[in-house]
This record gives sequence, C-alpha cells and structure tokens, in this order.
Amino acid sequence: MRVTTAFNRILDLPGASVATVSFTDEGLVLGLRRRRRRLVCPCGRRSRFHYDGSRRRWRSLDFGTCKVFLEAEVHRIDCPACGRVRTEQVPWARPGARHTRDFEDVVAWLAQRMDKTSVARLLRCSWEAVDHIVDRVVVEHIDDTRLDGLLRIGVDEVSYKRGHRYLTIVADHDSGRVVWVGRERTKQSFEAFFDALGPTRATRVEAISLDGSSIYLPVVRERIPQATVCLDPFHVMKWTNEVLDSVYRAEAPRIPLGPGLPTRREWRRTRYALRAGWERLDNDHRDIVNALRRHRYKLWRTWELKERLRDLYRVVDPADAAAYLKAWCTSALRSRIKAFTNLVRRIRKHFDAIIAAIRLGLSNSRLEGINAKIRLIQRRGFGIRDVDSLTAMIYLCLGGITITLPAEGRP
Repeated sequence: MRVTTAFNRILDLPGASVATVSFTDEGLVLGLRRRRRRLVCPCGRRSRFHYDGSRRRWRSLDFGTCKVFLEAEVHRIDCPACGRVRTEQVPWARPGARHTRDFEDVVAWLAQRMDKTSVARLLRCSWEAVDHIVDRVVVEHIDDTRLDGLLRIGVDEVSYKRGHRYLTIVADHDSGRVVWVGRERTKQSFEAFFDALGPTRATRVEAISLDGSSIYLPVVRERIPQATVCLDPFHVMKWTNEVLDSVYRAEAPRIPLGPGLPTRREWRRTRYALRAGWERLDNDHRDIVNALRRHRYKLWRTWELKERLRDLYRVVDPADAAAYLKAWCTSALRSRIKAFTNLVRRIRKHFDAIIAAIRLGLSNSRLEGINAKIRLIQRRGFGIRDVDSLTAMIYLCLGGITITLPAEGRP
C-alpha cells in the first residue's frame, strides 16, 4: 500500500486526496490534490474563475506526538454576490480558519467540558486559537432557526463583572436551551430579542416567566401582549423574607432572656429558624418558634404569614389559588404589621402573574440553573476575556449545540 493511500484512508478528507508526504521541523506536512474544479465562495456562489492563488496550511489533529499540517493551493474569487474579493471555501476547513474542521470540532467539544487553557495545552495550540475556534463553531451552529417554535420562554439577568455589568438571558422552557444573550440588562437589549424573533414568531409565544423588575415587563406587554406573564415564585418569597427580616431587626433586641428562650448568641445562631420552612426545623428550633408566639407575637405572626404564603405554592390547589391569595392579603393587612402594607400592594399589582405562574407551573428556576452554569463557565475559565467571549461560551455550552467528534459515525 502506498503511503499516500494510507493517509487518505486515515484522514478521509472531503473533496481532496493526499498527494505528497514530507517531514519538516514543524511536523508532518501532507500536500493535497483538489478533486473539484469549480471554486466556492463562503457565501455559497460557485465559479470557475479565480482572482489569484497562494499556498496555505491548516493544522490538523496530531498523529501521536507529531503535529500534522495539510497544505493545498487556494484561490481568491472576485465574487459578484459579495461585491468583493474573498478566499474560496475549502471543504475540510471553515471560512477564515487555519485549522481543519476535525481539529476545531475536537477543540469545541473539549471547551464544553474544560477551560480553554487546558484545551490549548492538550492540543498544543494557543489560547487565542481556542477562543477563535469557539467563535467560529458557534457562528456555524447558532442561526435564526433556534428561535423557531418558541412557546414558553423565560427571561432573567446574570452578572458577569463587577460594577453592575449584566447580561440578559432568554431561555426556552420546553427545551432548556439558551436562545438569546443580550449584552446589557436594558429594555433596548430585550427589545433586540423580539426584533430578531420577528412579529410572526412573536405571536406564537404563549407564556413568559420573569421577575418583578420594571425593565422587562413593559417590553413584554408591548411586544407579546397575548402571552401570559408568570411571576417567578422565588421573587415573591424573597419579598416576604425581606418583610420578615425587617420585623426581626426591630424585635430581636427586645427579645427577653429566660426559660424556653435562647440567649442572644444562641438566637443569632438559630436565626434561620424564621426563614426556613416549618418542615425543615428540628425540635429545638420549633421550641424557639413556639416561645416567640408567647413572648413576641408580632414576630411570630410575621413568620406564620410567611408560611401561609409558602403554602400557596406547596399545597393549595391551583384552581383555588386566586381565592387563597386574596384571603392571605386580607389577613396580612389585618395583622396591623406595617411592613406588610407595601408587600400586599406589590402582590396585588402582580396578582394575575402570580396566579398564572401557579396554574401553568412556570418559574424562573430553569433560568436560575442556567445562571449558575454561566458562573461555573466563568470560574472554570478563571475569568472571561470580554463579553463576546463569554457570550460564545454560553451558546456553546447552553445553546443546545451538539458537537460530532471526527471518529463518530466512521468505521
């Protein structure tokens, strides 16, 4: 068997065959012979005529400890469709790349699972090369079709840098994929998502989950008025816990010491008994709560109203949720605890969105999980160079991109 035949079977290159084999100081260089005569522009237009030509190399996957390079003649095309001179598209590499598709697919697959520095060391390339490869792979896989078929979506922000730097994340509840990453936490950034979505696909959105922020809600009501707005239960309970904390700060210094009540130091250590659910408390913590009912009824009443609101999401039938929440608001106002006044006003403002979240079973828990994974991507990379690099990694890891390794699907 000829050496070139052996390399042809090993590489299985599309549209070319190995013509020459040479060993250099850099590694193994394989000269390629093109099979097709027609040249292809990156825009897809084909031509038989070229502007000029040159010899170019592409880094391929290593053979053991030896680096491998592919070398072939490439041409530039004066493309009428593009209106400028562009380098032709070769079938074994992506446009503008100096690495083969197989090499870049392996890099992208590893980048989904490890930091870029480790990938660069493993494959003996530069960190910048890994970063550019991730960008090219994401551009190839993430297209406008990812916005097709969106019925239930969620929106949330995630901080990526100190100084209140945020990204806007839009995810599909049904698939769990990130479908949009906005550069800022602004109305303009969220409106850009609907501009990309288009009016036809926007009318098909049935529900959207979000927090109580004033940034996203006005855009939702303007761009998808037919969609059901679902307020995230986590934020409702967060508001309630803020009320509990304010009452605690006012009452804790006045808590008496005596039998059945903890010392001030013990009280600070067991403070979470008020914020934790009743089912999570042990006997000691339940004794503390019962003692508060006898000695500090206002604080206990605040805790009891918090637990009743938790029951709205835990045990109340969705069909009875509206009546239950109305009764809870009445009880909160009758408690004469001033901190509940603003909370009830806020709940009544978002009443329909709270009930819709219960009936449809939607929350931003999926978005919170995505945010945790984004922070993991940042920690795994020991920081991100810029927002564009972070956006590309979010799409690569959380955008539903499946990388097919070179050995998969081949005998």
